Amino acid sequence: ADPSQSSPVPAQQCNGSDAQGMSGDDAASVPADGVFGLRILISSVYLVVCAVGLLGNSTVMYLVRAQKGRPASAINVFIFGLALADFHFALTLPFWAVETALDFTWPFGNAMCKLVLTLTVLSVYANVFLLTTMSVTRYCSVASAVRPSLQLTAGLAKRIALALWVAALGATIPTTIFATVTNVAGVELCLLKFPTNRWLGVYHVQKVLVAFVVPLVIILASYLLLLSFLQQHRVNANNPRRQSQITASIWLVVTSFFVCWFPNHVVTFWGALVKFRAIPWDKTFYFLHTYIFPLTTCLAHSNSCLNPVVYCLMRREFRRALKDAFSSLLAQV
Repeated sequence: ADPSQSSPVPAQQCNGSDAQGMSGDDAASVPADGVFGLRILISSVYLVVCAVGLLGNSTVMYLVRAQKGRPASAINVFIFGLALADFHFALTLPFWAVETALDFTWPFGNAMCKLVLTLTVLSVYANVFLLTTMSVTRYCSVASAVRPSLQLTAGLAKRIALALWVAALGATIPTTIFATVTNVAGVELCLLKFPTNRWLGVYHVQKVLVAFVVPLVIILASYLLLLSFLQQHRVNANNPRRQSQITASIWLVVTSFFVCWFPNHVVTFWGALVKFRAIPWDKTFYFLHTYIFPLTTCLAHSNSCLNPVVYCLMRREFRRALKDAFSSLLAQV
């Protein structure tokens, strides 16, 4: 999940021309005059998401690794990578929870600011890239029954997954370079400090396109092709319940990605337009930034909890493996 925030300096210091090039991008925080109860709620949500994310994703990685006796599949390679990205992201949430509770103050020092921001953004990009690739892989795995040339081997999937992590690392470079602790109005803040607001606007537009718009188009196109293929070749035609389950799972994947990320990226893009001075910093944007944007950030963060359920526990082999694991654990108690 990628918060992608506008300038997080205290609101009384922020008028669209102050705080040039600064953003608490990817920091889980609210403006300094935000409601105390809202900040405590957000901090609590992050801690809950952290606990569920660590437990859920570590379970998924265990279940994938526990299937050593079976031939490795491309989709399982990407599921493991996705769980790893979400696990790393969950590790950063306690830092953002503390920062939020302290009303933006960053108590962990400059090195940790750069490290935590980098790991957060890296995990988000890796997450989205893997989700997108998994949608293409699901189509290829079904279509390979008719077109063997579309079949993706586990070995090739591992190389693709590695390339996706490298691409995510490349997209994270600006964060690593510009993340720093800066004193603003007497408060130590962990934020991105770009040379100008225009740089910051370009950074936000890039993130909206690369981490949301393009992946959403690819995911939607892949699953529409998959549904069309299933209907055209009458796959599971004699088992309407199974076909209904597949259709429901596909739309759940698309809907969860869209619902979790769309509100956050809308406000992010609005903030980018403010940085370009295409629209003014007005009361409407101030209200969204102060009270709505932190909630959209929480929703985006929850994606790291949803992924293990949507992509793993809905699959019969994973449910069976999870049941066997719990049975073995209870037998040892």
